[in-house]
Amino acid sequence: MATQMFEGRGHAAIYQKYRFAPGKELQQTILAYLQEKRANPAELVVDVGCGSGQGTRFLAEHFKKVVGTDISEAQIQEARDAPSPPNVSYLVCPAEELPFEDASVDLLTSFTAVHWFDIQKFMREANRVVKPGGCVVISTYTVDMSLCYGNCSEKLTQVFRESWDLLLKYSHNRIKLVLEDYKEIFEALPFPDKKRITDIFDKIPMTVAGVVGYLESVSPYQAFIKNDPEAAKSLLQETEKRMLETMGVSSRETPVEFWVRHVCVLGCK
Repeated sequence: MATQMFEGRGHAAIYQKYRFAPGKELQQTILAYLQEKRANPAELVVDVGCGSGQGTRFLAEHFKKVVGTDISEAQIQEARDAPSPPNVSYLVCPAEELPFEDASVDLLTSFTAVHWFDIQKFMREANRVVKPGGCVVISTYTVDMSLCYGNCSEKLTQVFRESWDLLLKYSHNRIKLVLEDYKEIFEALPFPDKKRITDIFDKIPMTVAGVVGYLESVSPYQAFIKNDPEAAKSLLQETEKRMLETMGVSSRETPVEFWVRHVCVLGCK
């Protein structure tokens, strides 16, 4: 069964504020694949597990009609409250029970979400709703992350990774799907025409506050704060303090580059 981790209004608000949209390299990988498969122009795109809509809004720049779906009412409310183009709408529903007709969807996407789904049920549903010749795009960013700032990038990355490694102790067992580069998800996709790309690197412009906010948004942190609220808050404060000291700056709004590695599973029915 699916795992629900992002339900509360407070967590959804943090998610909206600090989660980033797909980076340029990932966007280009997806658009090039769809062009290769002649999936453009897609009439209907469905973005499953859309959260607060970061990936959905990227899709809206390129396709006629985009529907974002998520099981969390709080996440969908955040998505609806954010500025969106007129061709985007949002629905609350499980990933395994999509309210679309058989063979009605040109493109089905999911960004950093499929590891929370019931994989077999979701894949059956994807196979049901996607048209012949339609495509599926499933991606996630991985835990391979680094920070760039001046000549202290290595030390800064070390500070970030020490905090991240501590948080990973609280991670749900579903995170192993991410740690294994979505191999199981790739194998479960029921299309013979498919591929998995594991080396898409993107640099995301952020600030120190944004990096700390990202840590606050991840599911292991939410598990940590339920387990030990004081220690969890202290970890974020200490991470921010160490980052600022390493960079030799005082403002948490100081820009940094956040490097992430994406894995992308692509398939054509």
